Amino acid sequence: MENIYRTPSAHSEVHLGASILVVEDEAAIQELIALNLGQAGHEAVSAMDAQEALQRVRDSLPDLVLIDWMLPGMSGIDLVRRLRTNERTRNVPIIMLTARADEIDKLAGLESGADDYITKPFSIRELNARIKAVLRRRAPQMTEDPVNFKDLTLDPGTHRVSVKGSEISLGPTEFKLLHFFMTHPERVYSRTQILDHVWGDHVFIEERTVDVHIRRLRSALEPSHSDQLLQTVRGAGYRLTALP
Repeated sequence: MENIYRTPSAHSEVHLGASILVVEDEAAIQELIALNLGQAGHEAVSAMDAQEALQRVRDSLPDLVLIDWMLPGMSGIDLVRRLRTNERTRNVPIIMLTARADEIDKLAGLESGADDYITKPFSIRELNARIKAVLRRRAPQMTEDPVNFKDLTLDPGTHRVSVKGSEISLGPTEFKLLHFFMTHPERVYSRTQILDHVWGDHVFIEERTVDVHIRRLRSALEPSHSDQLLQTVRGAGYRLTALP
């Protein structure tokens, strides 16, 4: 049995908000963004420069990164490129914050690997909307949008799951596990990938723990025959599929 050695992180508990790393060297702007992210239900982690950001990422992988273009030392553009060339961080959603408004600068930011680009000054409402849009595209399991798959309906806002209108009782981990599969259907995920996405990549858990929670989830879905949607792919992992 293989052990995955991880240290505790915010991902070890079920939460609806995202863990967002704010890389901004102006303390007042950093504090304002962090405050408003907290009010929006997210967990903000801050870094003053690229090197501190890289250390934060090594400590715990965030759900999204906000990066200011003009940073001391390594620029925001170079930090984005660094994150995109690393296998562990290449899929983390990134939004660039910058005072550069020219189209050529925006294109440079996007071509470096950023998912979106916000020009300063910006409103907190706009920032929250951009974060929600990027998470919906890149990490839909981090949003509160209701999800439907076949006869299953899952509502993160009310923390309810139902099959054809009949509610199903799930534990917090099984709920988050089902939410992840419902937002990423028809794709096979290994135990390690499931641990990274559902528990976080810095949690001390054995890979076989995934099997335990899969069994619990299937047991809860069995009375409605929805357990058949969750398939074991021998030697590869698990997938949620509409196919027989």
